Amino acid sequence: MPSQSKLWRRDFLKKGAETTASLALLRSITFLVRPERVFGANDRVRLAVCGLHGRGKDHLGGFSRLTNVEIAALCDVDENLLRTRGGTQTFIDVRKLLEDKSIDAISIATPNHWHSLMAIWACQAGKDVYVEKPCSHNFWEGRQLVRAAQKYNRIVQHGTQIRSSAAVREGIEKIHQGVIGDVYLARGLCFKWRDTIGRTPAEPVPAGVHYDLWTGPAPLKPFTRNRFHYNWHWIWDTGNGDLGNQGVHQVDVARWGLGVKFPNRISATGGHFIFDDDQETPNTLNCAFEFDLPDGKRKMMEFEVRHWITNHEAEIGQGRMFGGHNTIGNIFYGSKGYLATGDEDANSYQSRLGRGQGAGPKGHARGDHFANFVDCVRSRKKENLNAPIEEGHISCALVHLANVSYRLGRSLRFDPDNEQVIADDDANHLLGDGDRGYRAPFTVPKEV
Repeated sequence: MPSQSKLWRRDFLKKGAETTASLALLRSITFLVRPERVFGANDRVRLAVCGLHGRGKDHLGGFSRLTNVEIAALCDVDENLLRTRGGTQTFIDVRKLLEDKSIDAISIATPNHWHSLMAIWACQAGKDVYVEKPCSHNFWEGRQLVRAAQKYNRIVQHGTQIRSSAAVREGIEKIHQGVIGDVYLARGLCFKWRDTIGRTPAEPVPAGVHYDLWTGPAPLKPFTRNRFHYNWHWIWDTGNGDLGNQGVHQVDVARWGLGVKFPNRISATGGHFIFDDDQETPNTLNCAFEFDLPDGKRKMMEFEVRHWITNHEAEIGQGRMFGGHNTIGNIFYGSKGYLATGDEDANSYQSRLGRGQGAGPKGHARGDHFANFVDCVRSRKKENLNAPIEEGHISCALVHLANVSYRLGRSLRFDPDNEQVIADDDANHLLGDGDRGYRAPFTVPKEV
């Protein structure tokens, strides 16, 4: 089989009609890239926050706390949000923002369907990027983002911030050191109470909202409240369900602890239970991933999404962050015991050893994912990123593979070298093959 690098080179060299739309887009955006900036001891990173609703508020708070950052600009398609942010330069269209040569970096807290395209454009414009999870709405565009980050030598941090938790980093190190023995199974838990979203009719677009820009690469559908703020997570055109919302954090930790990359076999089954509403994505999902290792061994990951009343597991869910009813975390099983992460604001771990399940190592300590990104922007040392985009892309790939397995109702066999589902054109199309009908001019480019 051809190697991954050969496939990528072949993709870059493709010419012809299929690339016309992407090339036209690149020609239409005249980004003025300045020379690489060297930061002095007193220089602050000039950063723009894109997307001010929901998670964007956390970005504003997190970056504002850092003394070596200046929030120089804000971008949102809702003018009503921008009006509340006096004194800072504001943009409605991210393309105009990216033309500003004084901006060093952007953070992206928009809906999922915008993540990859906005980040790719930013890389092309010479900006460093903090992109929220999941970094992609489908597998293919995530791979394109990795290529862009590498081609333009950008610092790109993925928003899987548990990678910066000091306690979880210590817990993962304990796993790799063999504290619980030979680890063969990781279990990810996303038991998060989600009430029904109901049904909402089509209505006029609210005043001040640029809905065409909000829709961007996705198909343009009539405006409804359930296609807009937050509930877009549960619509396939714009979201990836709770597996790609909350769950991607725990998928990432599970893969990190197991020390694996792409899976070889994937299966997911579930559905949308109890509620009769506009939600398209499943609210209950059981996923299994199998990994064949070079030494002939195998490892397995289980992942479960539950949406309503449930139990806790391994004492996860009794901390402050989730109010005692959600159960969000990971459990790693080895030959000598198990180790759980996720309680106490997702910044703790504990372990149980031996058949008697005696108390083993434990810890609780926070970290600062935003500060890690800014430090790497200043130092230009990609190797110091806690969640580099290459790792984020692989974790998001597991989300996309599981969702595709669920949507097609069958298991998938995956070729990690070629990054393709084996003998399944329907699955590869859903994962994104570059021909999914992005809405011009919001087209993820085939040649970055």
